Amino acid sequence: MLKQTICNHIASLAELRTAQEYVCEECIRTGSSWVHLRTCQTCGVTLCCDSSPNKHATKHFHRTEHPVIASAEPGERWLWCYVDEQIVSY
Repeated sequence: MLKQTICNHIASLAELRTAQEYVCEECIRTGSSWVHLRTCQTCGVTLCCDSSPNKHATKHFHRTEHPVIASAEPGERWLWCYVDEQIVSY
């Protein structure tokens, strides 16, 4: 069995941030809708995924360079690093 090496961005997280509310803050502001939500592990903002019309989480990464998001979906426990394109279940 291969052992997965975790990137430094994910490995350096001291604690995981979770969604304070189950909404995309940008979609609420603009009156649009979302499909799934992700929470930035740097600043804690919760935004919509790439399956959503506005892809706010990815836009947030490109604007801020915050590298890691976590799924905010109930029952999903994974992290994604945009920089290293790595997904890790926890």
